[in-house]
Amino acid sequence: MRTLERWLPPLLISPAFLVSVFFFYLLTGWVGMVSFTDSQDVFRMNWVGWAQYQKLWNDDVWLKAMWNLVKFAPIVLVVPMILGCLLAIFLDQKIRFEGGFRTLYLYPLALSWIVAGTIWRWLLSPETGIEVWLHSIGFKDALFDWIVLPNRSIFAVAAVGVWHSTGFVMAMFIAGLRGVDDSVFKAAMIDGASRPRIYWSVVLPTLRPTVFSAALILLPAAFKTFDLVVVLTNGGPGHSSVLPTFYMFDRFFVREQMGLGAAGGSIILMMCIAVAVPYIVNELTRQKKLEH
Repeated sequence: MRTLERWLPPLLISPAFLVSVFFFYLLTGWVGMVSFTDSQDVFRMNWVGWAQYQKLWNDDVWLKAMWNLVKFAPIVLVVPMILGCLLAIFLDQKIRFEGGFRTLYLYPLALSWIVAGTIWRWLLSPETGIEVWLHSIGFKDALFDWIVLPNRSIFAVAAVGVWHSTGFVMAMFIAGLRGVDDSVFKAAMIDGASRPRIYWSVVLPTLRPTVFSAALILLPAAFKTFDLVVVLTNGGPGHSSVLPTFYMFDRFFVREQMGLGAAGGSIILMMCIAVAVPYIVNELTRQKKLEH
């Protein structure tokens, strides 16, 4: 019986562990290996060193994708953090119908990116969406065509990303705010501090772990955004809304440039690691300091 109790937990988690090892670590290593070959439509063990990476950074479409990411990532990181924090503070005031408001703000989180993208493609399209509705109520010259403008399409994609992510950030901040002791508010109010000042100077600094956790989730998600681009714009018009993950998929599976696509995927992985590792190291160092 004791032997069973000792081996039962490892046996229960082993299937999930093996699946994770195969579909993440082994396939990640395989993609990294492919990036050093000249594989096209099929995998070939013909090593070319860093040639695919050189080709990648000489590709104007990849450079455009990276520039789009520079514009896209700060928006889908900073705006949901600000809006989510403000909404959480609003709901933390013990207002009436709080449950209804919370459900309303969290509803986008229940939708997949594909569904959300499809809904917003209809809304943003000049042929079926908000622009048509504005024309129908008398605003004949109204324009709402960001999705088809090369210089604005990436911002249309970012706006949908903000709409989808804000509720999630709000939920994280609400959980953090509900963990703050009411005595903190009472003590600060006795000292004459206003409620906005209390939140800014006292409460928000205590939510540092929440802020970092939200950023750690949102930023890699921005790096990996793919399905939203596919559904909304398919990378267009032209290459105006291409992001690195879309470029990787297009080269690997559509244009049959496996080596080049794998190089792009490896760069994306390195960007995600560059975000995650400093945070993990910082948290581990902080926990050790607290223990001592």
